[in-house]
Amino acid sequence: MTVLVGTRKGLFTIDDDHGWAISGVDFLGEPVTAAAVGRDGATYAALGTGHFGSHVWRREVGGQWAEVGAPAYPPRPADATDVSPMTQEPWPWTVQLLWTLETGPAERPDELWCGTIPGGLFRSHDRGASWELVRSLWDMPERTQWFGGGYDWPGIHSISLDPRAPDTVLIGISSGGAWISDDAGATWAVTNGMRNEYMPPGEEYGPIVQDPHRLSRCAGAPDVVWNQHHNGCFKSVDGGRNWTEIVERPPAVFGFAVAAHPTDPDTAWFAPAVKDEMRVPVDGRLVVSRTTDGGASFDVLGDGLPDHHAYDLVYRHALDVHRGGDRLVMGSTTGTLWASDDSGDHWHTVSAHLPPIHFARFIA
Repeated sequence: MTVLVGTRKGLFTIDDDHGWAISGVDFLGEPVTAAAVGRDGATYAALGTGHFGSHVWRREVGGQWAEVGAPAYPPRPADATDVSPMTQEPWPWTVQLLWTLETGPAERPDELWCGTIPGGLFRSHDRGASWELVRSLWDMPERTQWFGGGYDWPGIHSISLDPRAPDTVLIGISSGGAWISDDAGATWAVTNGMRNEYMPPGEEYGPIVQDPHRLSRCAGAPDVVWNQHHNGCFKSVDGGRNWTEIVERPPAVFGFAVAAHPTDPDTAWFAPAVKDEMRVPVDGRLVVSRTTDGGASFDVLGDGLPDHHAYDLVYRHALDVHRGGDRLVMGSTTGTLWASDDSGDHWHTVSAHLPPIHFARFIA
């Protein structure tokens, strides 16, 4: 069993042969913001190197890392009128962060998708050698209504392809709502049913101004998608087209991460926190909230996690479940990585000395 852990200072490979241990360190000192494994087993890593820009690297099975192409925007047109609805600043047409990487469907094994800040979706047909901006999304007039959350500009953090329909793509945008395409990105429709409590009265249900933090689909029952939103927790039973709010989830409905069980549509895990200016565990106790009945009730799981003076924040992509459904990993901004072998009932520390963790992802 293998987990890739992307951090502010490198990519760590964690293996569980006879107990979890770090088996490899790559790109030491560089921020690694996303990773994915292609249909052919090749591993992809996205790096954000500050003044030197964003880069994508690929490692073939049994091979060495080699840099491939990276998503890039065209030059901003001189007559562009897109500005931030919050600050009236012009939208940047440059990559600020490669936020998520996902592979295409089995029918298109060379396909990759990448979500970026500032709100661009990119697609590669050649294993990352070249990328194209999905202009149908970028050119929508609705884009100018998106506004940033924790970052200055909105970004695409979730990309989920329906395994039954390779052309159906669901994306989540920070303070831009969730959008779905049934034609591989040629056209888009905004999804409905989310509520954003920090919007002015009467605008709480506007679909374009919603702030989903993370979308996670049940692979075995793809109509079920879980949504950790800034405002709380939502669930869809029609592939993300419509959402129903779950109004109670102890100890808090706020958070960033959600992991859907790979086969059981009623089970999902969340990492709750105190929201807005705080963004720390509730009462200084790090826990995971798990539902096994579709959101009707939740277990609060903390055995093996720090239970006092804990200030760990779990980012959107830093909670993952293995395809077997019973083993989880979770990493935090303090550089601690935990694992559970029993669906979250008990946790143990894998490492307490990693750099701040951007993501943790099972790859085997």
